[in-house]
Amino acid sequence: MSNIQTYYDMVESCIRQLGVDPATCRGDRPGAWSLVRGSAKVYIDCWHIESQGRPYFQVMSPVMKVPEQNKETFFYDLLSFNDKLFSCAFSIYNEWAWIKMIRECDGLDASETLAIIQRVGAYADQYDDLLKQHYESTADVNTANADGAGR
Repeated sequence: MSNIQTYYDMVESCIRQLGVDPATCRGDRPGAWSLVRGSAKVYIDCWHIESQGRPYFQVMSPVMKVPEQNKETFFYDLLSFNDKLFSCAFSIYNEWAWIKMIRECDGLDASETLAIIQRVGAYADQYDDLLKQHYESTADVNTANADGAGR
């Protein structure tokens, strides 16, 4: 098993490279951070899955609440947008559309970690405006809760 603290330290170094103090981003448990990129809240997690015997790295950002109307078109749009995204994808969790990326920590390096954090944040910042404008959602990104997402 990899030493998960190594990955915690790498994530915190990447957060520092973004010009943010990682201490202000830490969640309630080790291996959890959140920060804002543009209009997007970005959640970062590193955790060990006992049944898998390895740690995982996840970056995800809520884009908007699934609209009550035109769900089929909304889901079609998300699938179409997935084709344009690199190393992450739209997913649905707790009635919210998220942009999410998850992978094993093994082999993860600092440049990839930073790129993933930046990419998820940039995509979420881009697509939240586009989708909210199109679907006229009044949902507030701050109402989304990532606790346990993907775990």
